Amino acid sequence: MHFAKTNIPGVVVIDPAPHADARGRFMRAWCLKEFAEHGIVFDPVQANLGFSTKRGTVRGMHFQEAPAREAKLVRCTRGAIFDVVLDLRPESPSYGNWHGVELSGDNGRMLYLPEGCAHGYQTLQPDTEMHYMTSAFYTPAAAKGVRFDDPAFGIAWPLAITEISEQDRNWPLMGDLPGAVPEQRLSA
Repeated sequence: MHFAKTNIPGVVVIDPAPHADARGRFMRAWCLKEFAEHGIVFDPVQANLGFSTKRGTVRGMHFQEAPAREAKLVRCTRGAIFDVVLDLRPESPSYGNWHGVELSGDNGRMLYLPEGCAHGYQTLQPDTEMHYMTSAFYTPAAAKGVRFDDPAFGIAWPLAITEISEQDRNWPLMGDLPGAVPEQRLSA
């Protein structure tokens, strides 16, 4: 696997090193030892699948607060997504910044995001499936979100939004969250 750091500390784009032959391809999707060699301590406890029928569907921006904060390893297994991580760690030098990357069934690319970051994605193709592992169990009382279109972040979704849940449409703006850092700390 090839590990590439991003503009957000702790967020890593991981490209597989597939073995291909006449049968197709084989690639490693996660390895405790290899991740640790690149400074990523990730012990997944849960794996989730998401499927979206329409191109342009947005899901996010989701996170879990303490004591159930979670790191995630995200990949797209069918179709393609524009995957976004948003740094919500007030102590981070990249607080309020986001990073987006295309993950697809074809490229096999993965995105690792540490605890304290929100996650969301937009489907780039119809009938898209994504898979992600988490370091904490889903805890409904800890599940939170921020608005996908919050101007404080300026996330540039690549397509017009065709589908989004009422919950995701109605998450609070960052400035309305308890304990939020003032907007002047946020940067594009």
